[in-house]
Amino acid sequence: MYTTVILNSQYLGRGNDDLGKTLMGSFLRKLWASDKKPDKIIFYNEAIHLLAEKSAVLDALEGLSKAGVDLIGCITCVKFFQLDNKLAVGRMGDMVEIISVLMKSDRIITP
Repeated sequence: MYTTVILNSQYLGRGNDDLGKTLMGSFLRKLWASDKKPDKIIFYNEAIHLLAEKSAVLDALEGLSKAGVDLIGCITCVKFFQLDNKLAVGRMGDMVEIISVLMKSDRIITP
């Protein structure tokens, strides 16, 4: 089974941003520690900041990457937020690739 996680924010859930950041960190660290990991994680809109230098979740993302999870950051979002050359982990992909990944996925998770 081919699984993809899509993240569109630095926060998990809506409401209190501090709580949302804590929840996102917990989600990514628990995913890293999990026996079952997704094949890919797509980061778009504000979630692209999670891949950038000084991100509070780089430990989890580096661990996921080393475990074989493909971390794909939206190149349009990187340019919009002026994060060129500031991604610390993962790689950039365009919308054509993102659509291709989604269409091949058996399961898409949007926490």
